[in-house]
Amino acid sequence: MNTPTPPAGERPAPTVPCPTCKRPTVYRRDNPWRPFCSERCKRIDIGAWASEDYRVAAPPPAPDDEPG
Repeated sequence: MNTPTPPAGERPAPTVPCPTCKRPTVYRRDNPWRPFCSERCKRIDIGAWASEDYRVAAPPPAPDDEPG
């Protein structure tokens, strides 16, 4: 991956693994898909959330929270 040189006085952007394909990608504002490497990887991730492949853990509801 060819990373452009940052302007003088600016720190280089970190490189992180793409959450979908694990390829290294530069994490900076001009990357429209950050933290993903591409639009394709971003769409794959959104699709996984939409099809409920991912879930956020939560405690079970308290008995008094049941609709009554």
